[in-house]
Amino acid sequence: MRIEIICTGDEVLTGKIVNTNFAHISQKLEDVGLDVQWGTTVGDDRDTLLRAFLLASERADAVIVNGGLGPTVDDLSQEVAAQAAGVELLLDETWLARMEDFFRRRSRVMPPNNRKQAMLPSTAERLDNPIGTACGFALDIGKARFFFTPGVPRELRRMLDEQVIPRLLARSGLQTAIFLKRFHSYGLGESHVDALLAGVDALVPDGSVKLGFRAHYPQLETKLTVRGKDMDEVRRKLGPVEQEIRRRLGNFILGEDDQTLEGVVLAELARQHGTLAIVETFTSGQIAARIGPLPGAESVFRRGVESRDLAGVCAGVGLDGRAAGEVTPELAEAVARAVLRPTGATHGLAVLVDLDEGPDRIELGGTICLAIATAHDVASRRSRILGGREWVRLGAVELGLDCLRRYLQGRPVVERIDFEKT
Repeated sequence: MRIEIICTGDEVLTGKIVNTNFAHISQKLEDVGLDVQWGTTVGDDRDTLLRAFLLASERADAVIVNGGLGPTVDDLSQEVAAQAAGVELLLDETWLARMEDFFRRRSRVMPPNNRKQAMLPSTAERLDNPIGTACGFALDIGKARFFFTPGVPRELRRMLDEQVIPRLLARSGLQTAIFLKRFHSYGLGESHVDALLAGVDALVPDGSVKLGFRAHYPQLETKLTVRGKDMDEVRRKLGPVEQEIRRRLGNFILGEDDQTLEGVVLAELARQHGTLAIVETFTSGQIAARIGPLPGAESVFRRGVESRDLAGVCAGVGLDGRAAGEVTPELAEAVARAVLRPTGATHGLAVLVDLDEGPDRIELGGTICLAIATAHDVASRRSRILGGREWVRLGAVELGLDCLRRYLQGRPVVERIDFEKT
């Protein structure tokens, strides 16, 4: 099935906002085995929109249109869709009542221009939007089935999962028992993991298991899309493949499916009845910011200390500032031990960064020294990461959390990663 995505809006076309909706739609379709052949971005202009709809209706089997369902004059999707399909716009009384109730429950009066959102092409199938006033709909234009979705990201995502993708799968004739298995890793690059996992999908010879990757530094997501006649068959196919991936990637897998690195760390600390204090330089407290907001963190996370320089770090944990020389694993160990005393935490994590500067103060990379301390033990490592400030900062945050995860799980804290240079 040939699919096209049309994103509308002057703000998207001109680059005033980043078109994250297109990326999300395309990735979600890929995850269920549906491929996108074309992507089109169109401004808020009737003639341009009409041409885009008509062109898509000639070359695609299904088209997802994103945006243009709002109440303002530049929201044109319903009007142009009706024109392209050769039908009239009619008031959908059911959706109008839904909108009026939406405003009533918020103790507000619905503005008159919102009535426009209930005007749909007469042949349209309504697509439910349970969290907004933009009414999605589907209709045929030419030989293609069009699916119209709101531009608000959270509304789009809900509608895509619940309304659009199930309909696309039904039209495609593909087996509808589909499961997406995800592995999250840190420390291995995409090409490295691709080589490590070569042939793993061939463990299911009928081609119903598809291996893919989604790189978003500093993490890598490895995806398995598995098809079967039912979920029992999917699970039978998935079992040996996911077991082999765990074996090949080993300690580098930090979590699976909806797990996050910080969530895994927090859960492991809670399981061990542990508590945590964190000391950071250069990261602007981003390690603490990853853990602090999580549910349950209030009983685990004791304190976060952040400073731009080593003297400030030493002062913050009660060490003599004269101990602050260069960034070394030994200093990180001393800081991690020291932060345990005033906080009473069972685990202390220190992540110290020394940013390189070359000619004209151009950053070339950074040295990261980190340590994890308990009352009776300490583990540390040093890493050199090349790149700009943000690359080093992201690497320091991820390396600190991942080494803590490894320590808590009894895995080696020191294991060479692809992003460092010795």
